[in-house]
Amino acid sequence: MEIVWALAAAWTTDLPEAWREAWRDPPAELRPLPILHGIPSGRASPEALRTLRDAGMGGVVCNVAFQNYLRSEAHWATLVRAVQSCRELGLVAWIYDEEGYPSGAAGGRVLERDRTCEAQVLACGRNRPDPFFLRPAYEFTHASNNYHASRRYPNLLEPAAVRGFVEATHEEYGRRLGAHLGTTVRAFFTDEPSLMAVHLGQLPEEVRRKVRVIDPPDPQAVILPTVPWCADLPEQYRRRHGEDLAAVRRSLFEGTAEADRAVRRRFWALVADLLAERYFGRIRDWCRAQRVASSGHCLWEENVLHHVPLYGNLLKSLMRMDIPGMDMLSSDPAAVLGNGWLTAALPASAAIFNGGRRVMTEVSDFTQVMGGQGPATPEMMRATAAWQAALGVTEFTTYYGVLGRILSNPPAGAEETGREYGRYVGRLNAILREARLEPDVLLYYPIRDLWSEYLPVADRLTLENQSPRARQVVRSFLGLGRRMTAGQVSFAVADHEVLAGAEVRGGAAWLAGRRFGALVLPAGAELPEEGAAVAAKLREAGGIVMQDGDPARPFDPERLAAAFPRGHLEPRSGTVLVGRFRREGRPILAVVNVGKDPYRGRIRVGAGAWQAADPASGRVEELGPAEGLVELVLLPRSASVLVGPPE
Repeated sequence: MEIVWALAAAWTTDLPEAWREAWRDPPAELRPLPILHGIPSGRASPEALRTLRDAGMGGVVCNVAFQNYLRSEAHWATLVRAVQSCRELGLVAWIYDEEGYPSGAAGGRVLERDRTCEAQVLACGRNRPDPFFLRPAYEFTHASNNYHASRRYPNLLEPAAVRGFVEATHEEYGRRLGAHLGTTVRAFFTDEPSLMAVHLGQLPEEVRRKVRVIDPPDPQAVILPTVPWCADLPEQYRRRHGEDLAAVRRSLFEGTAEADRAVRRRFWALVADLLAERYFGRIRDWCRAQRVASSGHCLWEENVLHHVPLYGNLLKSLMRMDIPGMDMLSSDPAAVLGNGWLTAALPASAAIFNGGRRVMTEVSDFTQVMGGQGPATPEMMRATAAWQAALGVTEFTTYYGVLGRILSNPPAGAEETGREYGRYVGRLNAILREARLEPDVLLYYPIRDLWSEYLPVADRLTLENQSPRARQVVRSFLGLGRRMTAGQVSFAVADHEVLAGAEVRGGAAWLAGRRFGALVLPAGAELPEEGAAVAAKLREAGGIVMQDGDPARPFDPERLAAAFPRGHLEPRSGTVLVGRFRREGRPILAVVNVGKDPYRGRIRVGAGAWQAADPASGRVEELGPAEGLVELVLLPRSASVLVGPPE
């Protein structure tokens, strides 16, 4: 990365010393954490774990070893020793809460204790005398069709199931690591829990043959349309809506009348609330009582249609985490310009609306390795970290093989790759982690519209087997996010409930202390009364309200660029993205080129002397007094953090 500027200088002394010190030598909490499922028994000592520190890592995401999971006292002793060693070395530890994934099963112990806690669905078999019946949510679901193991799964809507998981997992960790909770141990990581109410598609046969089968699926099972269920769901529905769910359950599977859509909206809103409270909220409550953060990521974040059957409302589930997270399986930096933006925007938005800042990523080169393209290059790893940091990520947990093997069997060059990556992530966080993410625009998350439209199918769920309106809403929503990301527009994702809580004043909608000057709606999205009132007030106050496909107020990225000029490029680029932050009164721009070609142009920053910090080289240069624009050159897959004067 190179910045073209008028006046050369070192890092100016008016910046706080804490920023400069963290940039020179990033502390452990700013660095990446490799995910290691079980510390080898001979590698739990401070001498062994010092290898991670020396290789640039900030600590580890770990768990008691999977073999004889939660039962082996020898494995518990190794874990306790490893965490104690982390404490002695000043390293950070996170606890991974499952034997593999999806989280919630406690390695099968939840269902061993109580088989009635198994996940259930209401199925619709149209050839039966009574088409509606309950059955376990196993065959054709993520529980039986994942890369780790085919294993029956608990019902996350059942308090008893979640209680069993917390008792078997979290409380055991708490009992053994209690002295380290809130100090060395900073967070608990939950991995892809879900409601198991949808067919996601079969694994490739060459993969499926290698997956461990704990609970053989029934070969006679038939794919049917299903929705999630729990024992008290009918009673909860009756209390909330005053009607018998059994009398209207057909509308969950069919019907296009407004009465059918209303039933679906009510049902999925209830499911979303129960899941957020009973699983994510329960874990957060336990973690807070132990002075640690709840974190992790969910399943299929990038497929907004699937948010309905898997979570009801994924944004709401993420908002119940202290450190909401994402999963990025590709280290092709250009993935952000596909649907990668959504994987980061959802947890970053959840953190904003929680009043928090920290956002977790589980990042890897899984796609490249499985596709035979080999492991990601250090350049790809750095650029992938940079775009995630620009969109709000602060906590980098990784499955990169080159980093995960540092402790036990490092390949040639692993330590140097780790040192470069650790410094790079640490420098990004040295400036951005304590900065406040400040998007300008609200992008409406149309989950309520998808509640209305979603109809379960006896097949793998795809957009093509949903209604024309569902297809319109999803395609528009994803397209808007891609266009704004590639157009250097910063935005947060807000559902109808978040939007309804906005205060309109000064020509903007205010949420969680942020000023949003514009609201962008996908084509086909319909705001409920409270959200429509906020949109109307925003328009009347001089704010911007746009809806894709609406001739009266069409989506216009040029208008957004003119309304929020800081951070925009001349000429425009479809491969450069910009994150907007503020820290101690200073505006900050994180600028990332995810493309394979260099960018040369100008960026609008604002008046005064700005500085450009290169996380790859560590060089910091003054841009000199700016009259709104400075020249910018970004090499392929590179980043720069621009820091302005106090305002």
